Amino acid sequence: MHKMCVMGVRTSWRTVADGEFFCPDCGGDRNYLRRTGQRRLTVLGVPILSRGVTGPVLECSACHGHFGPDALDHPTTVRFSAMLRDAVHTITLALLAAGGTSSRAVRDTAVDTVRAAGFMDCSEDQLLTLLAALAADTGRLTGTYDAVTGGHCGHHGLDPCGTALAIELHESLEPLAPHLAPAGRESLLLQGARIALADGSYTPAEREVLTTVGGALMLCPADTERLLTAARTPS
Repeated sequence: MHKMCVMGVRTSWRTVADGEFFCPDCGGDRNYLRRTGQRRLTVLGVPILSRGVTGPVLECSACHGHFGPDALDHPTTVRFSAMLRDAVHTITLALLAAGGTSSRAVRDTAVDTVRAAGFMDCSEDQLLTLLAALAADTGRLTGTYDAVTGGHCGHHGLDPCGTALAIELHESLEPLAPHLAPAGRESLLLQGARIALADGSYTPAEREVLTTVGGALMLCPADTERLLTAARTPS
């Protein structure tokens, strides 16, 4: 014999928005409904009194789990991949600007690194053209390679007061760092180190950029120094 539920609280949900997010329970990108709820006291299943509001929550369209709005802080897989590609691209540009791009080995390594990150159509001309555009826009990037004359323009290094690229390093890496495992953050730094070491050694400006990269990736100075030293040591 079943007992009848005489009194209880029921939540009536209303959808206010939708979108895509990384569902913690599904472990992948899913659609969600952003919902708010009205809690009501029921008697014999009939709503009687309002008991206030609840939510908002994100309801996964696949597993129907409910999550707090902070679940949107975790990037979707697609967004995470794009953030990672952009991070590699920004690190590469900063190192080319700091190192002068006068070395063929450095330029080739830079192109290979950006292609491996997902920009398959990247070319040397594209990178150099972008550097030239940034230099013209800011007037502060120095040591760039002139693609027309094949010569090295100006002195090595980034403006020590900071450049558009230095700002972009922080803007690109700091939002990404919390979502990377320590090994992933170290891997990004080491990719930059390989570009800088393609011609045999770090320049002071390249080391400064890599130190900035390490800081933006939430690596402590000692770990950054350890990794940069290890990258310089032949295996």
